[in-house]
Amino acid sequence: MIKQKNEIIAIGKYLRLSPIKASRVLNQIRGKTYQDAIIMLQFMPYRACINVKKILESAASNAEHNHGLQKTQLIIKQAYVNQGPTMKRFQPRAQGRAFPIHKPTCHITLSVINQIENN
Repeated sequence: MIKQKNEIIAIGKYLRLSPIKASRVLNQIRGKTYQDAIIMLQFMPYRACINVKKILESAASNAEHNHGLQKTQLIIKQAYVNQGPTMKRFQPRAQGRAFPIHKPTCHITLSVINQIENN
């Protein structure tokens, strides 16, 4: 990932979500304004929306506090998910057998940019 000088990043690591299910949500908000993305995340029926909304609010707060930008002027430039470590558990089965359970984790990265400077 190549970071521009006015690009603000927020990362959520080791989230107990499947990367495939998280990417389904991120594809919907990529390229949208901050306000549109927040409204979409509030009303989408997926569990991943809760974590993505927190990360987006963190990126907007970083832009407001560290760079003096307004939240209303932000656009989501990049939104992607990487696979984290998989937690391995076992479910006991009949006759002493064990059935493996894989609990995936993911790392979500969101970057926002000022809408006025982008044009």
